[in-house]
Amino acid sequence: MTGTQRRQQLIEIGRSLFAERGYDATSIEEIAQRAQVSKPVVYEHFGGKEGLYAVVVDREMSSLLHMVTSSLTQNRSRVRLEQVALALLTYIEERTDGFRILMRDQPAAAAEGTYSSLLNEAVNQVAHILAGDFGRRGFDTSLATLYAQALVGMVATAATWWLDVREPSKEVVAAHLVNLCWNGLTHLEADPQLASEWPSGIPESSGGATP
Repeated sequence: MTGTQRRQQLIEIGRSLFAERGYDATSIEEIAQRAQVSKPVVYEHFGGKEGLYAVVVDREMSSLLHMVTSSLTQNRSRVRLEQVALALLTYIEERTDGFRILMRDQPAAAAEGTYSSLLNEAVNQVAHILAGDFGRRGFDTSLATLYAQALVGMVATAATWWLDVREPSKEVVAAHLVNLCWNGLTHLEADPQLASEWPSGIPESSGGATP
């Protein structure tokens, strides 16, 4: 096994153990044992458990942030909301261990690389988008951050719940989240569908809003 292959192996093993047990309950000894190497090999690559954890978290943060931010750069406002919800749910579905790591305990010294810091970044980007939408409609742009906090918080909380239940499907969850965001409780659609899956345009039952 080359040095690069060994490093990748240790990252995957560490990722699995950190997700299963958390940072404090994971030891260098067990990581080395699962990789069938000596402890000095782990220290050689990462300098210790904290270094390995930092690499794991950095990779997960980069992956999730890319999925979320790339979904905010295209389409109409409603479709952007759908894509943000789907991006987070897809990340949870495909990289469950990574999401559990971001949600679990972290070293006290870790100031960045947390789920909350990622959500703050998402809030900033959503607020920027909403401010543009508000400005075009003549709304108070200073309230964009408030709305962004509400939208991101709702999606993030629902996604955390979905982590364990996994039903209904992520597409159904995303559609209902956007149904609430877009229509409000007063104008909920009985059977919401993702706008990206509509044959053409936005149906009249949606209230006709098409920013």
